[in-house]
Amino acid sequence: MKNYLYSLLVFCFTFLVHCENINAQTSTDIPEDFNKLSELFLQKIIDKENTQELQDIFANTNIATLDKALDSNAKRLAFWINIYNAYIQVILQKNPELYDDRGSFFKKEQIKIAGETISFAKIEHGLIRKSQFEYGLGYIRKWFPNKFERKLRVNDPVYQIHFALNCGAKDCPPVAIYEWQRLDEQFNKGTQQYLERTTDYDPSTKVATISSLFNWFRGDFGGKGGIKKILKNKGFIPTTKGIDLEYQNYDWTLDLNNFIEL
Repeated sequence: MKNYLYSLLVFCFTFLVHCENINAQTSTDIPEDFNKLSELFLQKIIDKENTQELQDIFANTNIATLDKALDSNAKRLAFWINIYNAYIQVILQKNPELYDDRGSFFKKEQIKIAGETISFAKIEHGLIRKSQFEYGLGYIRKWFPNKFERKLRVNDPVYQIHFALNCGAKDCPPVAIYEWQRLDEQFNKGTQQYLERTTDYDPSTKVATISSLFNWFRGDFGGKGGIKKILKNKGFIPTTKGIDLEYQNYDWTLDLNNFIEL
């Protein structure tokens, strides 16, 4: 009887040690590089390859794992911009008619990430703009964002995202593959190129005609004063004083496969 109990105790102890070793090994496994996966997602779309396996990885991870992987502001910005731009292409290439009702399209929960099904509006305003109220012009934050949003949102939002996000329209910025290590460089190039295409200044009237993006998200740019500083720093107006701003009509014509390298 004593030999039996002793053998049982040894077995239990060995089993527990084995389990602990497995748990320790799992916890130290190299986690998925979700930034690289988001880059690959867009590259496969550009190359017209199937992306379902990547979509499954994004869907089946969990919040804690994704939160741990996206451990810097740059990683979060690059990841969510790539995810947003990629799913615009994936969904609208398959069902372009969804764009006929853009209001419903952007609000519809149709993107599976970390066990949740979220909308384009959630990614843009909740995760990339750090819980901004969609119609608050960049001045009003949401009071009670959910756990998913609080855990995975960008910590320090930047205005350049408005020249990186592509919502499928002709007047949107083109789609680039954003790499967190080169994010500032890419943001600077993308912003400059977009503003060159959409900005016009008449020195005789001192009127700068600019994208409606500046109007819709004016708080993100620091208001009219901040907008003028950006335009001056980028070389589009000579001064911030005495300049009037006018906003162009936005062309919402569907325009997919608009890619660029930055």
